[in-house]
Amino acid sequence: MNAPVLEELRQAVQTNCDIADARHAREMTMCNYLLAMRDLFRWERGFALDQPLPQDALGAWIARREARWSELEDAGLNDLPLAGGLAPFDNAAINAALAPHGLVYSGGVGRWGKPHFFLGELVRRETRQGLEILVSAREHARDLFAPPAALRQGTIYLRLDALRRWLWEKTEIWGVKQADGALKAALDGYGFSGDPSAALERMAATEVETLILHEIGEGRAEPLLGADWREMLGELSSRRAELLARAVRDNLADCLSTLPALLQRDAAPSLHFFFANFEGLRRGLFPRLWAAYTTWRKTGETAELGLACKAGESHWLEAGRRLLAVWRDDPATASGRFSEWVDESGPLVL
Repeated sequence: MNAPVLEELRQAVQTNCDIADARHAREMTMCNYLLAMRDLFRWERGFALDQPLPQDALGAWIARREARWSELEDAGLNDLPLAGGLAPFDNAAINAALAPHGLVYSGGVGRWGKPHFFLGELVRRETRQGLEILVSAREHARDLFAPPAALRQGTIYLRLDALRRWLWEKTEIWGVKQADGALKAALDGYGFSGDPSAALERMAATEVETLILHEIGEGRAEPLLGADWREMLGELSSRRAELLARAVRDNLADCLSTLPALLQRDAAPSLHFFFANFEGLRRGLFPRLWAAYTTWRKTGETAELGLACKAGESHWLEAGRRLLAVWRDDPATASGRFSEWVDESGPLVL
């Protein structure tokens, strides 16, 4: 793909990213919003991850970006200039057109109904358990929040650049807190006390597999839960209700795929890293798994982790089906009932 054609495509994708941000970016908490804006500025201007950002330039850039969002808030998403015009969520057709040029694209809807788009350079593709895996490196277009991995219509999109940035942000936050725990154990396992930059590369190269394992777990969970699951997620009117449903599915995916594989490989740093990110409602619903991790840290024995994982397979599948039954019975009241369960936790806790 020659430079002018690539630039036209990049601008089209980036405009859709900006439209999605215009509609949804300011729904984030202030802390997460500022962290995401710093990361987007760093990416757009090409600053190294460990390079201090010029605060005056950052502040002026944020003001300009927010002004642009105000102009785009009511704009509709654009078709991409490929094959006479392709809809921005037609990932299969778009990637078929991009494959000869070593590019990869994804368009999909994430949490709270926010669209996510990116255009990157394809570095690897493979197939596992019936799922195609497309791995990208350098990104030409992206939105404010860059999920490192996503499963969309039978394809896993793994974004190495987004993964490195996410990992760096984790280490930066840990550096401020200097707290002992799962993240410190993971960082120690990768040698962050010596050369942080080299350790980050080792960590990204390894943890990309953990992300793939989770997405494979989601791929296995989908047919077990049924086609109604995605419809239910799209119709839930409460963020708390959506958080609960996603936490249940994430726990099921990890019990089906991520944790069994990490335990089989005896991948200690990856296990620590998994539990460093096992937080919020996922952890609140699954205290047995956290207790098993605590036992493993003390004794080195993985038996409790294996048992918790095995119990979780059936428990989270039944929990997901229970949520679906409530939603099917009365979609209008399902969000309220789910939100009550977030507070009570009891009906679903393992």
